[in-house]
Amino acid sequence: MFRSFLPALLLFATIPVAGRPVSSLELEDCRISAGAGAPGIAARCGTLVRPLDPDNPDVGSIALKVAVVAALSLEPASDPFVPIAGGPGQSTIHFYAGWSAAFERVRLQRDIVLLDQRGTGESAPLLCDVGQDLVEGKYSAAQTTELTEQCLALLPHDPRYFTTSVATRDLEALRLALGYDSLNVYGISYGSRVAQHYARRFPDTTRTVILDGVVPPQLPLGPDIATESQRAIDSVFTRCAETPACNERFPELRDDFALLLGALAEKPVTISLQHPVTARRELVEFSSDHFAAAIRLLLYNPGMVALLPLLISDAADGNFAPLAAQFHMVAESLTDSLSIGMHNAVLCTEDAPFIDWSSVDQGAINASYMGPMQLEAIRVICAVWPRGLLDADLREPLATDKPVLLLSGDADPITPPYFAALAAVAMQQQWQVTGEQQGHGLAGVGCMPRIIAEFVGAASLAEVSTECLRDAFVMPFFVDYTGPMP
Repeated sequence: MFRSFLPALLLFATIPVAGRPVSSLELEDCRISAGAGAPGIAARCGTLVRPLDPDNPDVGSIALKVAVVAALSLEPASDPFVPIAGGPGQSTIHFYAGWSAAFERVRLQRDIVLLDQRGTGESAPLLCDVGQDLVEGKYSAAQTTELTEQCLALLPHDPRYFTTSVATRDLEALRLALGYDSLNVYGISYGSRVAQHYARRFPDTTRTVILDGVVPPQLPLGPDIATESQRAIDSVFTRCAETPACNERFPELRDDFALLLGALAEKPVTISLQHPVTARRELVEFSSDHFAAAIRLLLYNPGMVALLPLLISDAADGNFAPLAAQFHMVAESLTDSLSIGMHNAVLCTEDAPFIDWSSVDQGAINASYMGPMQLEAIRVICAVWPRGLLDADLREPLATDKPVLLLSGDADPITPPYFAALAAVAMQQQWQVTGEQQGHGLAGVGCMPRIIAEFVGAASLAEVSTECLRDAFVMPFFVDYTGPMP
């Protein structure tokens, strides 16, 4: 299950190419991709060896996967673009390979430097034989405790050293090893926390910061998940009701949703599905918890949101297969891409200990379609999971004079625009951009790739217009499976 590594760290500098930095890290030609079957991207790959505990090298070392996608210019800028994936627990290399089109304009002048954060991808992954169901809250408290203990027992490394506070030091070590002057960091979702902390810890080597789907440092994640997701599905109901074709086709959408939730809570259904990869028929159970998880995951992507009214209506008519199939494809993809051990290492060090349980709006959570299942799972998991290394200032708002671009979608079910406003309170140069009817992650939407490239190039958004984002495509609702309505 665990991929082993042969550390390869060169003790002499490679021969420099004109315009490129002198690197002490051996890189070899490779191809990276978003996963099996996905197209490959030419890169240079290597291994960065780091101490497991940066304050005690005698504990041992781990190998971190590095990839550099070269700039198209023969004389690139000395400050590369550094994406950081979300999750927590997702591979940055896989993320970039899937989103590379959003950053091609940046690559005209800058290398793209990718580091799989420790615990993810091929960087000492913290894997265990439990899936996304654990963090989604699908099990009883006793089962969750048992599975969490099993997960801990399977981990190849001490999870206390797989937090944001340590990961930022790895990133700075990589900058030094590759010989770059400074970094332009881009973080999406949880990655925005890493990007902010890197800028806090290493201000002299941070040139620009882009935060996409912003996680404010001072706000522990968990208590708002259910209520924000409820807000997002309510906005789908409202938008459908205000769209004549959608309202005509699905006039009772909100009622159908409530009916389904109640019926599945009383009696789950068993569905025969054809697996999208193997084509084999499988019998799967679909309960109210599965229904809630399906809605939550599909809300992240505006393309999937366009299908939701049709999927909900069909399920209310007794045809659960389309909704269940969409859910299982998304959930399997997420389970395959998420390192549960690293996810828990971050969550149980940086979020759960700082939740003020007495002030949690339990009534609003209980009234949401998700209910308390995921928040309770966080409480149970983190009662077992050990706390890791935490810098004392990690949860403070980033106070910086560096230029920061904060991106939000107003239909985002997890990091709404007001999160960006919270994060920006101590930033001296900051620009907040919100995409209308857009979801989680704005980098690839409409003209945003050009805006990002111009921001990085100028280290400012003062002279860059964002009006073009108003024309960004929003997928119309599907009224049947032949495609979206005109």
